[in-house]
Order: sequence, then structure tokens, then C-alpha cells
Amino acid sequence: MGEISIKINIADRVYPLKVSMEEEELIRRAAKLINDRIKEFQENYAVKDKQDLLSMCVLHYATASLKAERKVTVEDTTVAEKVYQLDHMLNEFFSKQ
Repeated sequence: MGEISIKINIADRVYPLKVSMEEEELIRRAAKLINDRIKEFQENYAVKDKQDLLSMCVLHYATASLKAERKVTVEDTTVAEKVYQLDHMLNEFFSKQ
């Protein structure tokens, strides 16, 4: 599909973007999450400077991303170990037949 032009507002600044139609909803949802998080930080920490709020927001989402990566890695390792154990058990079973 082709690209479309959209405008995204983050921290009271408008960013014109060209995105694929498939990405539009995802990008709009991401911008809403960012703006909601900025608002939450502004209310909870009485921070007014947009740069500080954006930095706090970036730190929040980068940390969440790293935690998710770590979780996936641990789960992948666990699954691989279980598959290896199952394979070993099946090999033992069929070698006795």
C-alpha cells in the first residue's frame, strides 16, 4: 500500500509524517501513549519543561522495552530447554523400542 501524510501532536508540537496506511493507527496510538505519559509526569512531578517531560517519557519507554526484551530472551531460553528435554526423552523412548 502507499504512504499517507499525517500530523502527529506530541508535547504540543506537530510533526508531519509520511507513513504506510498499516502503520497509521499504531503511530497515532503511540503518540497518545506518549502524551498521556507526559501529562501523568507533569501532574505527579510538577515539571513544566517539555524537554524534561520528554526525557522522562523516553526513559520510561526505553526501560519498558529493555524489560520486555529480557523477558522474551528468558522465555526463549526456557522454551528451548524444554524442547531439548522433550527431544531427549523421545529419543530415549524410541531407542528402547
